[in-house]
Amino acid sequence: MDESPAEAPSPADPSPPASDADASVYLVPYRWWREAQDPQTDNGPRGVPYAACHTSTSYGMKIISNIFSSDLVFNLRKDDGLGEEDEEGSRVRSYALIGSDLWSQALKRHDTDLTANKDGTSLFNEDKTSDVYPLMLRISVMRETNIFVVKISKKDNAVENYKRASKIFGVDSEPVCIWDFSGRTNLILMDEWNRVPQDCHQKSDQEVLLEVQVSALLEVFICKSESRNGDLALDQSKMTASSSGELLCNGSLGIVDQDFQNENFKGGGLFGLRGLENLGNTCFMNSALQCLAHTPKLVDYFHGNYRREINLHNPLGLKGELALAFGDLLRSLWEVERSPVFPRVFKAKLGRFAPQFSGFNQHDSQELLAFLLDGLHEDLNRVKNKPYVEAKDASGRPDEEVADEYWGNHLARNDSIIVDICQGQYKSTLVCPVCSKVSITFDPFMYLSLPLPSTTMRTMTITVFSTDDSMEPSTYTITVPKSGKLKDLIRALSIASSLRNDESLLIAEVYANCIIRFLEDPLDSISLIRDEDRLAAYRLSKDAEKAPLVVFVHQRLEEYYLGKRTNWKGFGIPLVTMLPDFVDGSTIRKLFLKVLNPFKKNDTELGDCQDKCSSISADAEINMVVDSEFMAEEMEGNAETEDDLQFYLTDEKGKIMQSKIEMNEPVSLPASQKHLHVLVCWQSKALEQYNIDLLNTLPEVYKFRLFPKRSQDSCTLYACLEAFLKEEPLGPEDMWYCPSCKKHQQATKKLDLWRLPEVLVIHLKRFSYTRYTKNKLETLVDFPIHDLDLSMYVAGMPKQITNKYRLYAVSNHYGNMGGGHYTAYVYHERENRWYDFDDRSVIPISEESIKTSAAYVLFYKRT
Repeated sequence: MDESPAEAPSPADPSPPASDADASVYLVPYRWWREAQDPQTDNGPRGVPYAACHTSTSYGMKIISNIFSSDLVFNLRKDDGLGEEDEEGSRVRSYALIGSDLWSQALKRHDTDLTANKDGTSLFNEDKTSDVYPLMLRISVMRETNIFVVKISKKDNAVENYKRASKIFGVDSEPVCIWDFSGRTNLILMDEWNRVPQDCHQKSDQEVLLEVQVSALLEVFICKSESRNGDLALDQSKMTASSSGELLCNGSLGIVDQDFQNENFKGGGLFGLRGLENLGNTCFMNSALQCLAHTPKLVDYFHGNYRREINLHNPLGLKGELALAFGDLLRSLWEVERSPVFPRVFKAKLGRFAPQFSGFNQHDSQELLAFLLDGLHEDLNRVKNKPYVEAKDASGRPDEEVADEYWGNHLARNDSIIVDICQGQYKSTLVCPVCSKVSITFDPFMYLSLPLPSTTMRTMTITVFSTDDSMEPSTYTITVPKSGKLKDLIRALSIASSLRNDESLLIAEVYANCIIRFLEDPLDSISLIRDEDRLAAYRLSKDAEKAPLVVFVHQRLEEYYLGKRTNWKGFGIPLVTMLPDFVDGSTIRKLFLKVLNPFKKNDTELGDCQDKCSSISADAEINMVVDSEFMAEEMEGNAETEDDLQFYLTDEKGKIMQSKIEMNEPVSLPASQKHLHVLVCWQSKALEQYNIDLLNTLPEVYKFRLFPKRSQDSCTLYACLEAFLKEEPLGPEDMWYCPSCKKHQQATKKLDLWRLPEVLVIHLKRFSYTRYTKNKLETLVDFPIHDLDLSMYVAGMPKQITNKYRLYAVSNHYGNMGGGHYTAYVYHERENRWYDFDDRSVIPISEESIKTSAAYVLFYKRT
C-alpha cells in the first residue's frame, strides 16, 4: 500500500486521528527507529531513547508490535544495572519515544504495510496493544539446574501457560501443583487455574515451581552464545514454544531470543565460567569467592528467593547487605557471558564491614572465607529472637545424649543455609593432669583447620658427649612434637645416637662456655627450649645414675695488644663425668684426661702442630679477674711452671673458690652443690696435644636461614587429620581452669569428629609463626579427589549417613608469606571437568594437575 497511515487510517491503524496527532507519542524499538533515519540528513529525527521504567507505571501508549520483521524481539527490562550498551550508548533491547510525525516518516522509510500482514491476516492484536511488561515465571524441573523464564501476557490463562511450559520441556503430563516461592502462598490449587494471573496475585518475575510428572525430557538445553551481549539461542527443532511467548534463561543469566539455532551446547554458552577482575591485590578474595560460588547448594539457594530469609534485625548480622552483595555477585558469575566480573560492590561492602580487608593489601583467603561464612550465616539466620540456653555438664551421661543436647541448643540460636550445609560438630575432651577431672563438650565447627605434620613437629639439633673415652662427640638433628615433653626429646635422641641399654642421657643447656642448667624433669615441656639455645647431652652409666658428677670448664691464655699482653679466657664445651667415692687432685686429673681422650691428636697431627705453633713467652703478663690478688699472683706464677693443666674448684657460677688443687690433696663436694665444678686452665703444651676445634663446636638448637632450601616433603590428608585429632597438652598460655582443683591447669586435650556437614571445608595450616620468623610450608599434601572417607574418624554420626566426600574446589596460594598469588581450581559438573580460575582468566585444567604444594583450602561435598 502507498497510502500514508496518517491520511487513511484503517480500523486496525494504531495511529491517532489527525486532530490530536501532534499530542500522540509512540514507543518503538530504538534500533528500528535508528534504521529509519536518513543517513544523508544532518538533522535526523529527534527522539528520546528509553530503556528503563518501573513495571507498575501505566503509560496509556499504544504500541504497534507485529509490523516489524520477525527477527526483532520486543523486550523492555527494568534498569538493574546489568544491561550492556550498544554503540549508540543506549541499553540493549531499548525503546524510543517519538511523535506522530516521526512515526509516519519511520513507517514510510521502512515501507511497512499497516493493513495486512504478508499472509493477509491482521497485523495487530485484538486490543491493538503489546504487553511490554509481561508476567515472568521461572519454570524448572526438579533436580535440574537449568531454570528458564517464560514471558507470558498478563491476560493469558494459567492452563495455556502450563501447556506452553510442557512443550518447552517436552513433557506430556497433568500438573500436580504450582509452588509459589516468592509470595506467601505455598501453592496454587488446581481450581484456581481458570483465573487469570492477576486474580492469583502473581507478580512480575515471580518464581514458581511447576511440579509435573515427568517420564522423559527432550534434549531442549542446546544453546549457543554468539552475540556480544551473551544472549542464548535454543534449538527450534527440539522445542515448540508459543509465538507469543519468549524463553528467557534464569533472570540474570541472559535473554533467550526466538532466533533459534541448531548448535551444540558444548560449543559455548556455559554457565559459571566467568572470572573476577583483580581490583588490586584482591586475588585472595577472588579465589575464595570462586570456590564458594561453585558450591552447588549455595548456587541453588542464591538463585532462589533467598531474600525472604534475610534477617534485618540480627545485631550480629550486617543488615542483609553482605548476603545481598554476595547473592548478586554469585548470580553474575553464573551468567552465560564469558566476560569477567568486576566485584567492586562486593569489595566495598567487605571493606566497610571488615576494615581489615579494606584497601589493596594482600590478605589470607582463609581469613576472608571465615568472615564471609560467618557474615552470611548471621545475615540469613532464620532465628529472629535467640533464646538463652545453658550448657550442662555431661555428668556421666551417654555421649549421644549430650551431643544431641548441645546440637539442639546450637540450632535454637543458629539456623541458616550456612548451618544447613557447612557446620558440623566435634567432641572435646579435657583431662586435668593433677586430679584427673574429665570435661567433655560438643562444639560446632564451620571448617577444619588441619596442621601439617611438619607444623606439629619440631626439629632440634643436639651434640652428644661420652663420659668415658669411647667416642668423639657427635651432633644429631631429631624431630619431636612441639607440644612434647623432655622425655620425648630424650627418647628420640637415644634412638638417633644408638644409646646402649645400660646408658642414660643427661641434657644440659650451655651458655658462655658454662652449663647454666641441667634438664632433669622428664615432664618438662620442650616448648621452654628456644631455637637459639645450645644443648649438650652426656652419656652416663645407669649403674651410677645417683652418683655425683664433676663438671669441667676450660680456660686458656689469649694474646692481645700485638702479643704484649695475655688474658685467661673461657672456651669450649664443659665435659662431664661421674665422681668416685674418694676424690683427690690426682683423681681429678685422671678423670679429666679420660673424658678428654677422644679429643687427643694422633702423631701426624702433633707433628704438623709443632711446626706451626710457637710457645707463649714465659714473662708474659697474666691478667685474670678473680676475687683476691693472691689468687691472681699464684696463677701467674703457675703459668711459668711445666704443668700443662691446672685445676681449680669453683662454684656453680664459675667463681674460683680456692687455690690450685694439688695432686695429693683430697677434694670434697661442697654441701651446697649437687655437682663438683672444676676450672681447667690449659697451658700451651696441652693445647698443642688436643683437637680443640671439637670442643668449640656446639650448634644452636635450630639455626634459621633467611632463605632455607626445603625439600619437597609430602604427607597425606589423613596424616594431617590424625595430627589434628591427636591428644596433646595445652600450652602454658592456654591453660584450662579445673573446677575441682580451683585453678588453671595445663590439661591434655583430645578432639574427635562427631557429626560432619554436607559441605566440608578443610584449611591446611601452611603458615607458621615464631617469635622471630614467619614461614610458609611447601609440603605437598596428597588429598583424595573422589573418595575421601572419614568413617573411621567420626564417632557419633548415624551409620546410614555416608562419610564419603568428593573434592569440588581448591583455593591455592603461590609464593611466600605476606605476598604471593591466589588462584582457584573448580570442578564444573555440567562439563565434568576442572577449571583454573586465575582472576579474570578461566581455562580448563586436567584433574591430575590439581594436586600441588600450593593447595591451601579444600572444598568437599558429601557423595
